[in-house]
Amino acid sequence: MNSVLDTSLIPQGDREEAIRSALWESFVRVDVDHHRPARDISVRMGLGALGPIRICSAESTAVTVRRTGRLAGMDEESAVFVGLQMSGTSLVEQRGRQSLLRPENLAVYESTTPYTLRFDQAVDHHFLRIPREVLALPDRALRDVAAIPLGSGNPVARLAFRYFAELAVSEDIRGGVHAEAIVQPSVELLRAAMTSQLGASRAKRAALEASLGLRITQYIRMNLADPTLSAARIAAAHGISVRHLYTVLAQSGISLGDWIRSHRLAECRRELAGPGGRRRTIAGIARSWGFPDPAHFSKAFKRAYGISPRDWREHHHPRRSRRGPGRAPRTAD
Repeated sequence: MNSVLDTSLIPQGDREEAIRSALWESFVRVDVDHHRPARDISVRMGLGALGPIRICSAESTAVTVRRTGRLAGMDEESAVFVGLQMSGTSLVEQRGRQSLLRPENLAVYESTTPYTLRFDQAVDHHFLRIPREVLALPDRALRDVAAIPLGSGNPVARLAFRYFAELAVSEDIRGGVHAEAIVQPSVELLRAAMTSQLGASRAKRAALEASLGLRITQYIRMNLADPTLSAARIAAAHGISVRHLYTVLAQSGISLGDWIRSHRLAECRRELAGPGGRRRTIAGIARSWGFPDPAHFSKAFKRAYGISPRDWREHHHPRRSRRGPGRAPRTAD
């Protein structure tokens, strides 16, 4: 884990606020109701991440966690949570559904809808938070599996449980050189566990087909900087033909070439205005986002935003004048 909170190292009077602050700042805004006085609260919580996936591992005395409607409305990013029950039991409630989680069960629930997690004895749980757009499943599919125990009788969910339980505790995996390479397979495994719970093959196919456009655009976003990105590669990654790829995107009003170009330009624009905007040359930033020709990039940027990339960077990072008497002005890259 990237950080660890251990209440044995925190004064008794500060423990509740320390726990609340750690959760709010690094994972999720929730109300936490400890079932005992502050002096008896014991929590050890690890917080980390794998790409866009945030991870929280917690061992704690009994507690109830509530995500109220007010708190749910405060988040800018819609997310899906995954809870892994390691030992003991817990209760999860969302959308009028209430389920008891036993060891080796996992459950998913949404950030945008109130939920309650109740641990009457103790907490031994791993939690994952995945951006809704990364998971790329339709709302109907999420509603149908929210707050349902996944694991017993579902071999795909059992596999997902073992995988994510290992991922949650393995800093070697999350911090290794190949960490980014397992982000997408991790998301795909969770998606498979959820859709496999839908039961009838028709329902599964409908959920996957409904989410295909979302999954394609998310795949493109994750690979925007790759110069080998192509229609053939995108289609192969989703097991469809190039013709079907264009049909799916057209249904969402997307022209593949224009969509990729506009999002690459947006990334260049963001990077030029960001804190590291002067650390690299404009040509270098453009090249890293798939624009090998600086002149072509400059024209495309100005056509999209009405300003040259140089002027855009200068607006956000004006150079300090270094001119002395008789010294000519320096030109920006």
